[in-house]
Amino acid sequence: MNRFVIRQSLLLLLTATIWGVAFVSQSVGMDYVGPFTFNAVRSLIGAAVLIPCIAVLKKLQKKDETQEIHKKEDKKTLLAGGICCGVILALASSFQQFGILYTTVGKAGFITAMYIILVPVFGIFLKKRVGLRMGVSVVIAVAGLYLLCMTESLRFERGDILVLICALIFSFHIMVVDHFSPLVDGVKMSCIQFLTCGILCGICMFLFEEPEMSMLLAAWKPILYAGVMSCGVGYTLQIVGQKGMNPTVASLIMSLESVISVLAGFVLLGEVLSKRELFGCVLMFAAIILAQLPDRKRAS
Repeated sequence: MNRFVIRQSLLLLLTATIWGVAFVSQSVGMDYVGPFTFNAVRSLIGAAVLIPCIAVLKKLQKKDETQEIHKKEDKKTLLAGGICCGVILALASSFQQFGILYTTVGKAGFITAMYIILVPVFGIFLKKRVGLRMGVSVVIAVAGLYLLCMTESLRFERGDILVLICALIFSFHIMVVDHFSPLVDGVKMSCIQFLTCGILCGICMFLFEEPEMSMLLAAWKPILYAGVMSCGVGYTLQIVGQKGMNPTVASLIMSLESVISVLAGFVLLGEVLSKRELFGCVLMFAAIILAQLPDRKRAS
């Protein structure tokens, strides 16, 4: 393994760590402010942080002639992509924040990671073929989800259901990003996405919550972490880290986010999962890994 691969892998591992720990900041932030307030402020901070990142990445990247030629045409596509992604992100992050109010950080991390499996499943409706391996992954993931979330009274907790809805919405978010990302600059689209999400959550904040400056100031650490590290730094590291990397290897490293969320919840918040819940996590992580393994090429 050469130095380049090691460096890129470490950048992606750092990204997964930042995002895994972000679940803790989201949980702690709920002690001071409402879900819409938290999402609004973190998203606007994330958009602001990405502005200098866009300038830095622009200098690092070589000028692409096709981008120069189609710059005017890309503006409409860039705006459309950013707004569409922002609307979906606002929905997904809101369900996630409300869910974290009623469930643990570790469970939220693993349930959210279900989008990795849900994306190819939803691809069936777009007439995309789903192989046997993916089918097995879905069955294992559902079994893991049952063990992780089902209570002794044989029902799902409110928080788990809300986070599962979040994972469903994130699946659509991934497909929309997949549609627009080849057409526009990813970091610029993300900046517009966070701005759109911040504005929409801000409207809901004033309609349904009563934000107080004193509470915002009290929650400055988790909000700043979620905005700067999770949105700004995390996304930029992902863009830089994935460059030149095998997509399968990159996605496998990024999957560690769910594992790190459990560890962060235990170390920072003292949250402990039962043996059954931990086994559910193991099954779900195995399903996530299996879903991302490359297909074997048939020998010709």
